[in-house]
Amino acid sequence: MKRIPPLYSSENEPDPLVVCKFFTPDAGWTWYVIEGGACREPETGTDAKERSLTEYDPELDDVLFFGYVAGSYPELGYFTLAELEQVRGRFGMPVERDRFFTPCRLSEVREKHGRQ
Repeated sequence: MKRIPPLYSSENEPDPLVVCKFFTPDAGWTWYVIEGGACREPETGTDAKERSLTEYDPELDDVLFFGYVAGSYPELGYFTLAELEQVRGRFGMPVERDRFFTPCRLSEVREKHGRQ
């Protein structure tokens, strides 16, 4: 959480740093995190811009991430920690965080997934 930059902090960066990776071991989907913020209203994410992840309280908050989603239609977008916790792959396996992921530039991630 401490390594994830606040939301909108890299919006003017042409090739932002991807700092975290989540994946489904049995479904071929991957979520790459660029930024994130704690939010009490995950449906709207309205307060996530103002709240750093250092303020995250798992009892009260969700986390709104912005990043690259490599799935059926790879795209940049927003996703929440609660959404990731609900996803299950073909064999019922949950989403995992890649603990061995090395931060890299978004261009490297896109190239890996065949997107420029």
